[in-house]
Amino acid sequence: MSRVIDLELDLPPTNEEEIVGVLKVLMQHRGEPGLANYLNIFGPRRARALGLTLEEVERMWDELSPQEFEAALRERAGGLATSLSEFVSELDEAGVEWGLIEAGSNDKTAEIVSQFPHKFIGQATANPHDGMKAVRELERAVRELGLRSFYASPFRYGIRPNDKKFYPLYAKAAELGIPVFVYCTMNYRTDFPMDLAHPISLDDVARDFPEMTIVADCGGWPWVPDMVAVARRHQNVYIDTAAHRPKYLATPGSGWEMLMHFGNTLLQDRIVFASGWANYQMPIKEVVEEMKALPLKEEVKEKWLYGNAARIFRR
Repeated sequence: MSRVIDLELDLPPTNEEEIVGVLKVLMQHRGEPGLANYLNIFGPRRARALGLTLEEVERMWDELSPQEFEAALRERAGGLATSLSEFVSELDEAGVEWGLIEAGSNDKTAEIVSQFPHKFIGQATANPHDGMKAVRELERAVRELGLRSFYASPFRYGIRPNDKKFYPLYAKAAELGIPVFVYCTMNYRTDFPMDLAHPISLDDVARDFPEMTIVADCGGWPWVPDMVAVARRHQNVYIDTAAHRPKYLATPGSGWEMLMHFGNTLLQDRIVFASGWANYQMPIKEVVEEMKALPLKEEVKEKWLYGNAARIFRR
């Protein structure tokens, strides 16, 4: 088994601004409710990538002007950027045949896909609060830009997956015949309920749109038994593994026991690999190797890593 499809393939930072940008935004929200908590969760590893501790970054923020702070981080980021061509080579080495990407805007995503059509397919986004404007944007993204799926994110928009503001977009996605990925895990935003994207809300969506392929993003953790139950009820619900290091899926006490059991048996045709590798800053090759090392039947690994995703996208 060597072929791999990654259904949440983060793109690498291609310049110094992209490297320091996330850390800079986190610092700007320091001390505020909501997003500020992500500084505590992800700040340390972002700082380590620049050879700093989070405490050192915070001290620089307090002591330097905004221009000096950014210049200091940019200097440390020198040489850390990866071109898309280099990243494609890394994917080839890791055995990743192709991956699903989202680059911040539908037009930018389409532009990158056009450069590497053999390696990337694009995922569309649209703001459910925009009503019919969002529906038209989703249709444009698919019919004109060639994007192949839709990402519905409670985390981004502060509404649950079964909120009726999402329903016109689900209806359009069903009409277009594209899969819908739904952020389906806890969040660290202290201005949102922790269970904003609880997988139980997908039960409503799956019942109302039985013809639509739904991929539950991030595996439903920490509500994994509920996530498995929803997938057992609905044949159109898949589960992806994004944003969780594969080795922890098989760690006793991690909460993934039920996914590993059912994913190796009754749900083996509806689990898909999605790395979300940027969350834990690991080379994609190492993420793939950890997934291949999971205690699954060999034929099941092939389904998780390749076959199930290939069937969803008919590619």
